Amino acid sequence: MADLKITAGPFQFGANFVAAAPKTVAAFRGKLPFVSQLLHVRWSGEAVWMPLADLEFGVGAENATSYPAPGQILLYPGGISETEILMAYGPCRFASKAGQLAGNHFLTIEGDLAQLAELGRLTLWLGVQPIRFEAS
Repeated sequence: MADLKITAGPFQFGANFVAAAPKTVAAFRGKLPFVSQLLHVRWSGEAVWMPLADLEFGVGAENATSYPAPGQILLYPGGISETEILMAYGPCRFASKAGQLAGNHFLTIEGDLAQLAELGRLTLWLGVQPIRFEAS
């Protein structure tokens, strides 16, 4: 059983929290249900992201990576760039106009990653998609 249900555009995914990021997981759980807009990345490769401006999660770097695998979800808590969440669906190097970033890997999508790639292509070609994270 997945920890979360993610509804993004016309797709639904199950996702599990990552034990190596307990502070990030706790901070994100406190914001559930979490609703945002999903955009295709500009500098990072095959990924989609949620720009969150100055939204505070109250965490620093934890289990951070610049090279997420498909299905990994990262929280960048702010610093040299704005707060954001990134979801990789293919080869990815997390970056912004300020340069390479490292985000906290706190959530992993389980199951059919082919649908995640379809979401990425849909977002690339058709634009912004709604996204909602909620407890399963």
